[in-house]
Amino acid sequence: MSGVADAEALLARLDSEQREAALATHGPVCMLAGAGTGKTTAITHRIAYGVASGVYPPSKVMALTFTAKAAGELRSRLRRLGASGVSARTFHASALAQLNFFWPQVIGGTMPRIVDSKGRLLGQAAESLGLKLDTATLRDLAAEIEWRKVSRLSLDEYAEADRALPATVNLDRMVALHKAYEDIKDSRRQIDFEDVLLATAGMIESEPRVADHVREQYRFFVVDEYQDVSPLQHYLLQLWLGDRQDVCVVGDASQTIYSFAGASSRFLLRFPSEYPEATVVRLERNYRSAGPIIETANQLMRGRPGALALRPAPPASTSAAKTKQSAAPTFTAHASDGAEARAVARAIEAELAEGVEPQDIAVLYRVNSQAVLLEAALGDLGITTRLTGAKRFFELPEVKQAIMMLKGAVVGGAAEPLFKTVSDVLRSLGWSQQAPETRGAVRDRWESLNTIMTLAEEAGRGIPLRRFVDDLSDRAATQNEPTMRAVTLATIHAAKGLEWSSVYLVGLGEGLLPITYAKDEAAIDEERRLLYVGITRARDRLALSWAAAGQGGQRQPSRFLAELRTRTPGARSTRG
Repeated sequence: MSGVADAEALLARLDSEQREAALATHGPVCMLAGAGTGKTTAITHRIAYGVASGVYPPSKVMALTFTAKAAGELRSRLRRLGASGVSARTFHASALAQLNFFWPQVIGGTMPRIVDSKGRLLGQAAESLGLKLDTATLRDLAAEIEWRKVSRLSLDEYAEADRALPATVNLDRMVALHKAYEDIKDSRRQIDFEDVLLATAGMIESEPRVADHVREQYRFFVVDEYQDVSPLQHYLLQLWLGDRQDVCVVGDASQTIYSFAGASSRFLLRFPSEYPEATVVRLERNYRSAGPIIETANQLMRGRPGALALRPAPPASTSAAKTKQSAAPTFTAHASDGAEARAVARAIEAELAEGVEPQDIAVLYRVNSQAVLLEAALGDLGITTRLTGAKRFFELPEVKQAIMMLKGAVVGGAAEPLFKTVSDVLRSLGWSQQAPETRGAVRDRWESLNTIMTLAEEAGRGIPLRRFVDDLSDRAATQNEPTMRAVTLATIHAAKGLEWSSVYLVGLGEGLLPITYAKDEAAIDEERRLLYVGITRARDRLALSWAAAGQGGQRQPSRFLAELRTRTPGARSTRG
């Protein structure tokens, strides 16, 4: 078969919009690709078509994405399509390769060692300033340093930014810690992960021969998940391009859920105005989800900046059509977190009895600590679970420490009621009844400790401390990594890019989604987008639920649920 015939065969597999994108082999291209619309298919077939038709020399193409896993998936698909010479890397991997190559030529000697732990260096920086900070606060400080750098802010500019800081660190101390961290790092001839991008950009910007070499090496760029680029990544991409415009960006503004880490959808949204001659293709044909689920997703995002109007693909090509007729999403209220977990577990048990495979079911939630009650409820019914995207609850340092201290209280013969003893132990570890008003590691630590408090409340007043501690220890001991034939438990953040036949979105109450610390309009909008990502993970069945009481006290249903229940045709509301 000739190269032209091979290229035409690739196009035959695409729908009309994907075909339009594949044929736009030159010039700026913007692919606005909604959830479930086959964007990876569009990306890989566009590249493979360019290679097969002779437009792209494979070695001159760079496909950029955000995780090593996604880059590996792109390489694998491109190999199957006959484009094995194309590079597919993360921004950091590409920059690091260039930095390793050019450092000896431009700076001299070997490249500095990359910092393996910001927390350790920040601990030393804090000590040099006479500050004693716990591990969770140090993790939050590391996140602030990363945000400042990827946002391309100087320390003076950072000081002017209105950032929510840990309660124990005011702005002056925060800036001093940033400076001390940089001083220690420089004195040891080290660079951190963000410095890799900064240094690469600096070399290209200041050294014409480096810029010429880089721009000659790669001439055609494709950037996946463009809604997640940071200002620093966008700047580096512009340096890689130079005055050329052979770039294709792919993204969905409605799936921007990492703004807290510096991601910004503004680069995606303004691409058509930045490149007025750009080819803009909208992929809105959803191949993943049943019609009622698509309608729910559309209702949530209608009228939002950059929102796409998803529509069901033809039945013959939709995964949902391969199963029985999909029902409308359900909306269920429960009395407590425990009641919600048990109801979800029973519903999953019923699905498994119908023949649904466990790996086709997922329970998604906002924060990691919500997993513990779900694990317990599913475990009580003999249902195997797999935790995705986080450390298992009983492996968390604060949880291990709390259990150890509770065991000590048993040995010491604590005579107080269970609730009082557990409360005293957790308070000694920094827990309080009121949740911290900020996001990050400090809030995560509180959520973990508060979950133990919730378990004590659920256990009942008459349960002896020893029995409660033995129960915790038994749960911890049986937390071996489950087999793949398991129901997935995951935060919504960790679920991005994945899909299941049946999805349960739990804990949809005010204070959890939107989360308590989402105060301003931008933060609330990000919570809305997070729920959208959760909804669009489902193929055939979608269940949304909330609990009136649980961690943090009484709750109201999420404001987003109120919108969906009144707008979504056929939606069924029940009380569990």
